[in-house]
Amino acid sequence: MIDFTPLLRNHFLSRLQQHARYIDHADAVQQGELVRLIEKGALSRIGRKYDFSSIRTYRQFASALPLYSYEDLRPQIMRMINGAKDELWPGRCYNFAQSSGTSGGRSKYIPITRESFRWNHYQGGSDVVSHYLNLNPASRMFAGKAFILGGSFANGLELPRGVRVGDLSANLIENMNPLANLARIPDRRVALMEDWSQKLPRLVEASIGENVTNLSGVPSWFLTVIREVLKKTGKSCIHEVWPHLEVFFHGGIAFKPYRSQYEEICDMDKMHFLETYNASEGFFAVQSDWDSEAMLLLLDVGVFYEFLPVEESDSETPEVYPIWEIEPGRTYELIITAANGLWRYRLGDTVTIEQLNPVKIKIAGRTRSFINAFGEELMVHNTDHAITLAQQETGARVLNYTAAPVYAQGGNRGSHQWLIEFAVKPSDEARFMQLLDQHLREVNSDYDAKRSGDIFLAPPSLVVAPAGLFDRWLALTGKLGGQRKVPRLSNNRDLIDQMLALITPS
Repeated sequence: MIDFTPLLRNHFLSRLQQHARYIDHADAVQQGELVRLIEKGALSRIGRKYDFSSIRTYRQFASALPLYSYEDLRPQIMRMINGAKDELWPGRCYNFAQSSGTSGGRSKYIPITRESFRWNHYQGGSDVVSHYLNLNPASRMFAGKAFILGGSFANGLELPRGVRVGDLSANLIENMNPLANLARIPDRRVALMEDWSQKLPRLVEASIGENVTNLSGVPSWFLTVIREVLKKTGKSCIHEVWPHLEVFFHGGIAFKPYRSQYEEICDMDKMHFLETYNASEGFFAVQSDWDSEAMLLLLDVGVFYEFLPVEESDSETPEVYPIWEIEPGRTYELIITAANGLWRYRLGDTVTIEQLNPVKIKIAGRTRSFINAFGEELMVHNTDHAITLAQQETGARVLNYTAAPVYAQGGNRGSHQWLIEFAVKPSDEARFMQLLDQHLREVNSDYDAKRSGDIFLAPPSLVVAPAGLFDRWLALTGKLGGQRKVPRLSNNRDLIDQMLALITPS
């Protein structure tokens, strides 16, 4: 196959000249984005409500608009899905990214407007390539194809004609430039398949005979696919199948727990890993230096950022700062205003400012307890609901619980481990966990997708805690008392391993 990398390299590298403005002019770049967003948004209902046409400065903008949660915007977004024009952004919006994580319903739906496709998602993807080619002058990534692992569109929703709701990746694949489709696998039909038990073998078949040079997707999902490719081909290293594979553009969940597993199945003399911050709400950052995992915040991609100090997240009147007032080393809740109609939107992510000029960040976590080790976005309101139903159906009574991920090792799938202290134990522990799993799948579409067919996420396991274990742990941490709180979910094993260590073998 012809190597088009030399022809395309200058095009991508020219973009870095614009990124150079981030070093000394972050304030000007971001204020320019705010002006662009306000001028466009003035034609929407929310723009007329807050008289965007009279806003000239950031302070006027911050004084005029409140901070919004998803639930604050749900009524307008649902009207947009049902065909309303000019709600949060001018014109009709036909694409929505479905994601779990709110207490107001099974899913949240993030608008993807024409401008957010063009200004943000596709530009962000292009910026990733720009930085990779800059970091790897010897790259030949356009001598082969990109293997892009995506999701699917939702079924069973009554939608107006032309409206599409599904994973962000499905929306991006469907609306991708046809020329780009020539340089990627699998084809749209396979890429958008919904049933993973059928999709996985098709992905394997579609990729084995191709010259794959780069991967894009979520680490846990791709690990499953690669292992199936190795199993099908009888190889132990993926570079025996794809000898010209050179980079994995990853995001969505933390890569660190998976890195050693990738190193075991890759030729590390050939392989690179580049992290991205690409959420349903927008493409925000990309790793721009091999020596640091901190990601460069993208300042001119149709997003205006504000930063709320994490210690003030629960304040009714928090102090919020623009990018030119943030401090290195501090952790902030990220607030975005974007071309998808999310105005001063509380994303739910926290980021630590690793450096200024240019601003580089690390994702610190979510603002609330959660598990997202495999892209399942499991929230406490999901688990509380499922626990309640499982108790009702089994007669069990739960005193305390916590759950954490079990990362895949030695070919085993990842899973969730539950540590539960019962006041009344279920007569059948296995049935209790089956019901818990079932109800989690009912209330969380992302968890349901990962559990589908037992492909990506194995069934949850149970450890029954002896009486008083949670109180003992609280006492050891100095938290036992009238205001005691047991973290329900953790995205790492620190807490649950501490508690398991307190259990004395009988």
